[in-house]
Amino acid sequence: MKVLGVIMLAIVLLGPGAAPTMAQTSMPAKGEETQSPEGTGQSTEKPASTAEAKPSPQGPYSGNIWHRSTLTGDWFGVRNDLAAKGITFDMSLTQVYQGTVDGGKDDAWKYGGRGDLTINVDTHKLGLWPGGHFRVEVEGNFAKSVNALTGALNPVNTNQLFPTPTGNNLNVPNVSFMQFFSPYAGVMLGKLALLTPTSGDMNEFAHGKGDTQFMNGAFNINPVTLLTIPYSALGAGLIVLPTKDPHAAIIGFSVLQSNGKASTIGFDDLHSNQLSFVGEARVRTDFFGLTGHQLIGGAYSNKTFNSLNQDLRLFVETRTIQKQDGSWMVYYNFDQYLYEVKKGSDQGIGIFGRVGVSDGNPNPFRCFFSFGVGGKGIIPGRPLDRFGIGYYYVVAGHPRFTGLLGITRSLLRNEYGFEAFYNFAITPWLQLTPDIQVVRPAQKTFIDTQAFIPTRENVGTATVLGLRLQMVF
Repeated sequence: MKVLGVIMLAIVLLGPGAAPTMAQTSMPAKGEETQSPEGTGQSTEKPASTAEAKPSPQGPYSGNIWHRSTLTGDWFGVRNDLAAKGITFDMSLTQVYQGTVDGGKDDAWKYGGRGDLTINVDTHKLGLWPGGHFRVEVEGNFAKSVNALTGALNPVNTNQLFPTPTGNNLNVPNVSFMQFFSPYAGVMLGKLALLTPTSGDMNEFAHGKGDTQFMNGAFNINPVTLLTIPYSALGAGLIVLPTKDPHAAIIGFSVLQSNGKASTIGFDDLHSNQLSFVGEARVRTDFFGLTGHQLIGGAYSNKTFNSLNQDLRLFVETRTIQKQDGSWMVYYNFDQYLYEVKKGSDQGIGIFGRVGVSDGNPNPFRCFFSFGVGGKGIIPGRPLDRFGIGYYYVVAGHPRFTGLLGITRSLLRNEYGFEAFYNFAITPWLQLTPDIQVVRPAQKTFIDTQAFIPTRENVGTATVLGLRLQMVF
């Protein structure tokens, strides 16, 4: 929290009246590379920071501190030169101060954060060969979150889940190579991070790692995917571009190591033959002359999971817990602008929604849906501000536990929640987001071990307030 406080104090001292106004005149942000329509290996840049920006005559990272896309700028021109040769460095730090102020399992405030460094290399721009892309991502998180205090299946602070959910971590979730052999198709392989700023159940208004839009996991990625698709795993895949334009339509198929983790390389577990098979397709639409997208995906894992239903009598007899072979799920999402400041400008207001269905055992998310409203740049003079309001509902798998006397208890109930946020662009590289969530968690009761005599307590509807600060370096 000290870093957050120092930054906010500096903003106040520098002048709260001037900073927000100047922040909206933006410079180009860091490029999130995607294959060009011609398939030549030249990337079409989509800004990865929260503040897209207009080109500067000096280069994409140049400009004064209020207007440029990153805090550290162009590094005396070196950064612009490297970007022109296909080498980019995307760096960010996202800090969250969040608390359960009512309900849940405990009232408490927690501070935590996550840093990310992504290095992209375009082999065509570098003068090597066309169609090649290397990517390395280093990611770390620190301190704590209130995720465990709400009793909810969906985390109220998605940012703190990556690269791994608990403790202080520094991992390498992505070391991958992608090669396009034609304007229509390419392959990828390596240790893959399946959730990036432009992939992984992508949605215009509700997507990511909780660092730029919604904070609740239910609005960033469909939760039915979490059991069968690991965040980081060894794998290989095929990418198909039916129209040559990755923004118009893209289809992906991949085979992943089901036990993959950001904290391990994964080669020591290849012999287990536990694999996830994933397919996803996304297409851009033009209903009523307004931009939108439709996405559908599915996955199957042949891994052996722990069953949600357990019988203590069987455990006493065999000393083993019940297992479940394999798991499947399908998911869908859409986003649709209702108003655009300018066609294709990524500014306007629209709606979004998600639906997901799974086997319900071993997947605890049997059914899921969410919907909401999102927008960006609709206030005059504030083209970089974002906002979102959303609602989600989970039909839980209802795990059952049978005791020695044959009495069976259902451990979970259906979960639902609401979230609203507003992302203030103080500068193109500095984003401040107040956030409120109200969640009726899936967990029904818990044992309060802090009491003098441990007792079973009910888990009530949780109200969670939060403040997020993201810096792009």
